[in-house]
Order: sequence, then C-alpha cells, then structure tokens
Amino acid sequence: MKDVTQLPEGWSLSHDGASLDARVPGCVHTDLLTAGLIPDPFLGLNEREIAWVGRRAWTYSRTLAADETGQQGYERADLVFDGLDTAAHVSLAGETLGRTRNMHRSYRFDVTGRAGELRVEFASAYEEADAVRELTGARPNVYPEPSQYIRKMACSFGWDWGPTVVTVGMWRPVRLERWSTARIARVRPLVTVDGTTGRVELCVDVERSRQGADRRLIARAAVAGAEARAEVEGDAVTLVLQVPDVALWWPRGYGEQPLHDIELTLFEAAAQDAPLDTWNRRIGFRSVELDREADAHGTGFTLVVNGVRVFARGVNWIPDDVLPSRVTPERYRTRLAQAVDANVDLVRIWGGGIYEDDAFYDACDELGLMVWQDFLFACSAYPEEQPLRGEVEAEARENVVRLMPHPSLVLWNGNNENLWGFRDWDWEPELAGNSWGEGYYLGLLPRVVAELDPTRPYTAGSPWSGSWDHHPNDPDHGTHHSWEVWNRQDYTEYRANVPRFVAEFGWQAPPAMATLRRALPGEELAPDSPGMLHHQKAEDGNGKLNRGVARHFALPEDDFDRWHYLTQVVQARAVATGIEHWRSHWPRCAGTVVWQLNDCWPVSSWSAVDGDGRLKPLHHELRRVYADRLLSLQPPQDEGGGPELALINQSGSPWSTTVTLRLMRADGTVAARTSLERTAAPRSVLRLAVPPEVAVATGSAKEYLVADADGLRALHFGVRDRDFSYPEPRFEVVVESVAGDRDTVDVVVTAQTLVRDLLLQADRIAPHARADRGLLTLLPGERTRIRVHGARDAGANRIRAALYCVEPA
Repeated sequence: MKDVTQLPEGWSLSHDGASLDARVPGCVHTDLLTAGLIPDPFLGLNEREIAWVGRRAWTYSRTLAADETGQQGYERADLVFDGLDTAAHVSLAGETLGRTRNMHRSYRFDVTGRAGELRVEFASAYEEADAVRELTGARPNVYPEPSQYIRKMACSFGWDWGPTVVTVGMWRPVRLERWSTARIARVRPLVTVDGTTGRVELCVDVERSRQGADRRLIARAAVAGAEARAEVEGDAVTLVLQVPDVALWWPRGYGEQPLHDIELTLFEAAAQDAPLDTWNRRIGFRSVELDREADAHGTGFTLVVNGVRVFARGVNWIPDDVLPSRVTPERYRTRLAQAVDANVDLVRIWGGGIYEDDAFYDACDELGLMVWQDFLFACSAYPEEQPLRGEVEAEARENVVRLMPHPSLVLWNGNNENLWGFRDWDWEPELAGNSWGEGYYLGLLPRVVAELDPTRPYTAGSPWSGSWDHHPNDPDHGTHHSWEVWNRQDYTEYRANVPRFVAEFGWQAPPAMATLRRALPGEELAPDSPGMLHHQKAEDGNGKLNRGVARHFALPEDDFDRWHYLTQVVQARAVATGIEHWRSHWPRCAGTVVWQLNDCWPVSSWSAVDGDGRLKPLHHELRRVYADRLLSLQPPQDEGGGPELALINQSGSPWSTTVTLRLMRADGTVAARTSLERTAAPRSVLRLAVPPEVAVATGSAKEYLVADADGLRALHFGVRDRDFSYPEPRFEVVVESVAGDRDTVDVVVTAQTLVRDLLLQADRIAPHARADRGLLTLLPGERTRIRVHGARDAGANRIRAALYCVEPA
C-alpha cells in the first residue's frame, strides 16, 4: 500500500543570512508574525510597514533523509507540493527538481533514493510578474498591480476591499508518497441520474513504476451498495456503477442532501488482498442544467436542479483571509453556516481569489449550498501567450478534476468582469489587437470543461450576455452586475430594471464597532480618521457612503456613532430593496448574488460578515429577504399608479394566508384597515394592487402602510426618512435573565411611538456579545424580545446605550 508522510515540520526560512523556524503549510508572513518580526498587517496602518515582504526573495529548506526517500520495500518516492506560492526553484542536494510559477497547481517530483538539503527558493512575485510582462507585453488592469502576469491569488495585490499583502510560501501541505508497481494518478467521477437510477462513470488514470510496467492491474469501485471492477488496460480504466432508487441531493430548501462514500481500490491481479492505492470521496446524485433559452424578455439564466427551476439566493465569496493558509476547516464551516443562517442557497467563488480547500466544498455538500465556481481571472486583460497559456490550461485541468466529485458544484464560470471590461473600460484601444483572455473564456476553458466535466454547465463570464450580439452586461440577457447604483445613484434605482440574473450588486458599510476598536487601537474614530481611511479601499468609498446616507437622512456631523449606525441601516435597506424587487419578478429574474458575504481583513466593505466574523445588520436582513416566504410592498411603478403587494413563495407548498393592511398615521393611529385572503402557489409570486382605501397619499409625510401576514411584515413610506414626520422615538427597555445561562439575557423593548429600524449593537455591550435580531420596526404598543449572548453583568443602562433607531430630521 502507498505510504504517505506529511512534512509540516523541520523547515527553516532564510533571507539575507538570517534563519527562523517555518511552519508548513503557511507563508512568510505567518512565520514572521509568529517570530514577532513584523507587526499585524490588519492593525492600524501596519499594512504599509510590511509591504517589503512581498518584494523580496525567500528560501525554505529542510533535510530530506535517506531513510525517507530510500527503497525500504517501495519502488518510488515522490515529493508532492499541494501549493507553492508562487515562482519557485525546487532543488535537492544541489540538483534541480523543477521550477514552478502557479499558486493554483500541485507539483510532484521523483526523489527516489535521493537525500540531502531540500530547498524551495521563492522569487518575488513582483519580479516574476515583471519578467512575464516583458515577454508578453503590457495589458490593461483595473488596479495598478501586476496580478494578470502571474498565476497567483489576484487580490493579494490589493482590491477595493482588501490590503496589499503579497504572500509567498508553501501555502498548502507538503508530503512524501512512497509506492510500488502503480498508483492512482487521477480520477474523474461523472455522476448522473437517469430516472430513479444514479450512475457513476469513474475515469481512472494510473501511473506505473518502471518495475510495474507490465504487471496486470485490477481496479475495483464501490458506492451505495453497487460495485464494479475491471482490468487496467495500459494506464487507464473506466468503471461504471449503477445505483437503483437513488436518493437525490438537493439544494437547501428543496430537499435533503444525501451523500455517499465512493471508494476506488487499485491492486495487482496476482495479489488482490494487498491494495496498491486507494481513492475515497463523497458524492451526491443530482442533475444540473442552465436554461439560457430566449424568451419575450431576452435571454434567460436559470439554474435547474433535478428538473426544478431555482431562484438562486446567493452571496459572493472572497478569500476569508488575505493569508489563506490560516483558514481552517472549522473557519470554513463557521462562515458557511453563517450563510445558511441568512437563508443563502448559492455561494459564488469569485475569480480574483483561489480555488478553495476541499473542506470548503465538503461543507457546502453537507449544508446544501450550491457553488458557482469562477476560474481565476478578474478585472484584467490576461495575456494568452506562453508561459501563461500552458499554466492556465494545466491549472484548469487539475482543478476541474479535483472539484468535480462535489454535488454542491453546479456551475463553472470563465472569469469576473473581463468581457465587460473589454467592451466598456477602454481596453480595446490600448490592447491594439493583442490577446486579452477571450481565447481562454470562449475557447480553452469551455473545451476543458466539456472534455473533463460534461455533467455541469459552463458560462464564459460574469457578467455575460451569451454572445457579442448583446452588450456583455445587458440586463435582459444572461448575468448582470449592477454597480451603477452604488457608484452613482440612490439604492431605490435598483427598481429601475429587471435583470435576468443579478450576479453582483451591493452596498458598503463599516465593520462592527468592536472590530473597528480592535483594528484601530487608540484611534479617535471618525469617518475620515487615518485608520478609517486606510481601512477603506474603495475609490471615493466614504463619499459614496455619505451620499447614500444623505439621500435619506440628515448626515451626522461630529457624531461617529450615529454615522456608523446610519451607514449600517442604508446598507441593509439598499440590499433588501434590490432583492425584494427582483424576487418579486420571478421567473423573469432567476437569482441575486449579493456582493459579498465575507471579508479578508477588518475593512469598510460590502460584506454581511465583517473581517472579525461579526454579523452586520445586513446579515439579519438577508435572513428576512432570502426566506422561503417574503411579504413585500413595492412602490408605484409609474406616475399615477399605486403600490403593489407581493407574496413571494419559494417554498414547495402553497402559501394560503390573510394579509392585513393598515394605513397608519405618524402619531400611531390607524387611518384605514383591510384584509385580503390569498394563496400563492409553490415556487411562485402573487402580485396584487394595494386597495386604494389603504394606499399612502402621494407625497404624504404623515402616513405609512403596514402589511402583516403569518408573522411577516412589509412597510411602505411615501417619502424618504428625512422628509417623514417621525415622532420622537420613545420605548421602554427591560432586561431579563435567562434561566440556567448567566451569559445570556433577553432585552424586551416596548414601543410607545413608532420606532423605525431599532438596532441593538451587541458588540458595544461586550466585544464577544451577539444579538439574535437585526433591524426592527415597532408600531406603538408593540413589544419585541432580543436575545443577547455574551452579555454577562450588562445592566439596562449599558444595553440601552447600545440601542439605536431612526430619529426625526
């Protein structure tokens, strides 16, 4: 049987004659942090202080002993690197094993019988990128960094939400594999469903040792009670397994997620009780299609899983740490559980990051989260010449095969915004006919997917209209990125169109207050204080935040706490406005993917979960607007029209309910009331005109509409907050202990007036405290209960100081 020895220890990191202990997997930054040689780049302005790390060469070394690589009953010893970041020269005992230039690939070297000093010498990523640029010529880029000339995590060079921390090192495990006769080199499981029968076609490649070249080999596979075996002809074999009456894997909210262990064993025909190698994964049976048929509205973009059309409730995912080797399986699980808690069912892995660790996809398989996987190209024109072209193909082939066992993976996407960029960002004149990546997205990558993984759909990019016959970001065709609103308009402009699939949109807000205090220790916080500006990477980010607030509220002056609260309110409202509008137009619009779920450091950004893992109000709002059943009041679509009520039912059963509509006055009295009994069919939207007797008069600053059904609520105000006649908010706060849990309290709030967007910011009570509710609107006399964990010894005064709500202008 193959023997595997991990090599996490015994490494030294050297530079300029100095040496320190190194940990693998890891990177230079993590080793320097452990040694206390650099400050934490996430704190204050320290990012600037560590920029030199990514611009220097570094060498890792350890001794590889003869007893590790010697025969000892094995015919071969291979040194395997699962991830080298990025341009490296690998040598053993002074002899070159190989050179690498791709963070997103693994590398294998034959070291049989060899011993001595193992050295991995990394060049600066900047030097490698500059050398490639000299070969290919320059290409346009959104950011002034050379990310498109090196196959490396692009956002390590900085982004509009991330710091410039250019990593280097062995970021994934290193191991020795010793084997004899043959090993399993590659397995492609093609998993399909035919009626009630699951089918697995295992396409297996083997590598033989010199001694095993002529030996008869047998491959045997088993899954869910089905077995198959076949003799290996040459270096390949295909096994087919049929599983009758198979239970299907479904996205969360549509059914269960049954997973099955599949095992492949390779052995010699003459020694069938002594396996040579094994391969184990978990698979799920399901079908997935992408409906891109033309219709009366343009060209659709609808995921169809097991024959059921799905409105995708998605979030965009970026690397969870700018030092990705620090992300553990437990951290993946925590972050993805936060997505599930927000009623998300699709996670898009964005193209400026990495192909995540298998632990990410394992968690998605179990949680029922569909995965949209970008190939790693983002916001740049990419040369298609060597040496990059060969690296791109090798990288794509390896990662398609690595990820295809996961049932959660439902879509391959060629790139992020590059087709759009070519058309709209003035790239074409600068390129002057040079290659820019189109050959990857419309040629190489779809060919690789069709050859290796024909069970999944491929789309050339996001956004992409499907062909050059339409603008790449045409909302009526394919996927659409809606960034004009955040950049230049009020969030109510999300209602101006109905894209077929909104793959990116979002609104910024700063992180939680406790996150800011940790990241900016000792700083007197203000929107324009040095640390706040440094941890705001978006172009004119604070200007856009301020304009977003000022369109609806009086912009606070010299009151950072109030500014912080209002930016959180606007972020949550903005995203909710878009989702409610687009969901109400299902099936014309078939999905929304919010930018973004997570952060890679503490920063003002579009995230729902900040860089310290704390939930913003947006996260709680996603839980509401992504729920199976959503009640929404949509404002008039045209002048003279009335508002509409939408019953959005994404569940698999009918929604029969009584909707109570109340026209309320600002002073809390009821001006009119009516009830409607209606049923929304499964997976459908029921839109109704609001009865005139409860409609808010045009331009009224003293009335608002409330709709209630089955514990759900929708609100409609005819004017913006700054123009509405809010009363001074009055409410009572009572803190109740929770039996058997000293760390948890219930905060009971009773409204005496209209209380709009009440928010308990639990981290203001204690850094580790968290509340189970986000923004709440209470009518006079209503009471709510907010449970706060981690609030031991917090009194009513301290808790009341953490409560914020909308106030009169």
